[in-house]
Amino acid sequence: MKQQTLKDNLVYHRKLKGYTQDELSEKTTVGVRTIQRIEKGEVNPHLQTVKLLAEGLDIEVEDLIVLDNPKEEKVSRNWMLWIHGAPFFGFIIPFANVLIPLFVWTSKSDDNSIYEEHSRKVFNFHCTLNLMIVVSLILFFVIPGYNYFLTSAIFLFGIVLSIKNIMSAISKHTCHYPLSISFLKSK
Repeated sequence: MKQQTLKDNLVYHRKLKGYTQDELSEKTTVGVRTIQRIEKGEVNPHLQTVKLLAEGLDIEVEDLIVLDNPKEEKVSRNWMLWIHGAPFFGFIIPFANVLIPLFVWTSKSDDNSIYEEHSRKVFNFHCTLNLMIVVSLILFFVIPGYNYFLTSAIFLFGIVLSIKNIMSAISKHTCHYPLSISFLKSK
């Protein structure tokens, strides 16, 4: 989900009103070059300039300026790594692949909606993996000898997908965990 910026909002409202950059410059006494630089995203204009542009477009200043939510912290690469990498402790401590993401989800979900979304997806995926491994181990009694391959495939699937999502979450703040059951549904 792309967040709107001042330049996007200015271009949108200017085109919505049907003004060219020259016409908007005449209405607002803001130079054409300044409007061009704002629309290209080269500068952050002063509040007075934004007020003049809003007045010329007959809109509120809040329609142009994008304010960050002060309660929402910036997305940290360290937390994204912790959210997606913590389940690897499940190799050392039983059920840590579910308990640690659950703890991170409860502690960081209020700080940023991205943390909440990613923690929920990680928790759901690893709960699904645990369920699949338990079913695979129960199948040992039904199909002895072949469940080793099934259990190994589940472990390999979980490891590969977790590593792929760690890299994706750190670089693009996105993740995709297929085949996961939604134990925790999104709001």
